[in-house]
Amino acid sequence: MKKYQKIAVLLATLLLLAGGGWFLYQSGFFQVVNSLEELRAYIVRFAPYSHLLFFLVQFLSVVLAPIPSNITAAAGGVLFGTWPAFLLTFGAVAAGSLLVFWLARVLGRDFTDKFVSQTLSEKYQNILRAKAPVFLVLAFLFPFFPDDMLCILAGLTELSFRHFAAIVLLTRPWGLLFASALGGASLGLSPWVMVPIALLGLVIFLFGLKYGDRLEKTILHRLKERKSGETE
Repeated sequence: MKKYQKIAVLLATLLLLAGGGWFLYQSGFFQVVNSLEELRAYIVRFAPYSHLLFFLVQFLSVVLAPIPSNITAAAGGVLFGTWPAFLLTFGAVAAGSLLVFWLARVLGRDFTDKFVSQTLSEKYQNILRAKAPVFLVLAFLFPFFPDDMLCILAGLTELSFRHFAAIVLLTRPWGLLFASALGGASLGLSPWVMVPIALLGLVIFLFGLKYGDRLEKTILHRLKERKSGETE
């Protein structure tokens, strides 16, 4: 792609993302994003376009880090039911993941430097270049990796678009399905069923909070060891 075309695509992308972010800010989304009940009420306000708004929010969550897609997926589960919320969320997250990968591939550092901090880029770029498929599978399956930022950085590697798409489609659904099911079940299951589900989610969250950094370091260390062994 020629330089002026890259600039045009980059500017158009930034304007669209900025417009989406501005709309969410002006409509009060960021004030309610951390509360499941307030988020549910916010989405209901936009009926009969609630499904479209929900898809937009989940799509923007891939790039706008302040949006926790699992919380919004749970809110969608409450409003729309497990499967509609999951399909909308997964469709939006998958589309967003593929889009940012493609933009990073086409626009290069001009794009990634605007969305990924230098610290994160330095931390993950080398391991992505060496072990992108294996590392991305692990990162998408474990909850303590910055999935969306890794999608952008993966665009700078030699990983093919088709291979990346397969990894996204096979590994990203599971956490989103769990969150959607948790929200969807909250209206249809008795407390005797909901309590164990909530406790399981709490255990997973606390485990990730306490041991996430340690597990992340272990995974990165093992992959680097394998890389060193292959180069010897």
